[in-house]
Amino acid sequence: MTPRTFKSALAVTALLGFAFTGTAFAEPADDTLVIDGTEIVTKAAAAAHLDGALTEVYSGWHFRDSDTRAMESDDFDNPGMIYADRGLDSWNTADGTEGKSCASCHEGPEAMKGLRAVTPRVDAKSGKLMNIESYVNDCRTTRMGAEAWGSTSQPMTDMLALISVQSRGELMNVAVDGAAAPFYEQGKEMYYTRYGQLELSCANCHEDNYGNYIRSDHLSQGQTNGFPVYRLKDTKLTTSQGRFVGCVRDTRAETFKVGSDEFNALELYVASRGNGLAVEGVSVRN
Repeated sequence: MTPRTFKSALAVTALLGFAFTGTAFAEPADDTLVIDGTEIVTKAAAAAHLDGALTEVYSGWHFRDSDTRAMESDDFDNPGMIYADRGLDSWNTADGTEGKSCASCHEGPEAMKGLRAVTPRVDAKSGKLMNIESYVNDCRTTRMGAEAWGSTSQPMTDMLALISVQSRGELMNVAVDGAAAPFYEQGKEMYYTRYGQLELSCANCHEDNYGNYIRSDHLSQGQTNGFPVYRLKDTKLTTSQGRFVGCVRDTRAETFKVGSDEFNALELYVASRGNGLAVEGVSVRN
């Protein structure tokens, strides 16, 4: 081992020790989330397919401070709802060579109720694993004759917010068997694979150490039922895969691309870990 390699190894060891050794543990907040009179299921028994990896699943809402939790309980205070409002404008705006809008085919965004709770899913016609972003772009390109939106672009996050709000309160129920099984297994393998210079996996933080503090951040279980998420530190709405990019980069690894087969599979697996939790619509996190 060269002196430089030895110094790098020491640095990584020190960082990992700082992150997880001797850190304080904080129980998830004993609180109930109610939005506009709808009580949101934020903790539930873990799904059987997790094989005991977790006994109970918690929304990330339980791991935020009281001010942040309160912000999500009121749509007027939730800064992420602005995106849903803009999404409604896009819903009603014609685009593309066909001169169609979302409203041309669907009576209203209410028609999307339930979609967020079962995605990602394998599309019965194409056999492709699709999330909401995939469905939106499929409609834009094949029915509207419009250009696809970038997966993390403002128009897409606006539409994702609008569609997700329609499923608020619906319980996550992502399929992991049948046609979804190979994607589930791929995502699971990724979840437990260590990446980057820090050699950390998703499970190291969100399964082994949830409730602990890493630096100044209170680690949650990394559930995605609240996505898209308005992150106060970023002052913008973030998608599940947008957050995956940040997590992989935090391990000092080269990240996969948003919309890649790898991230699509990972999104399916992570979403399935939250089966039984309710869709929050647009959540607020630190």
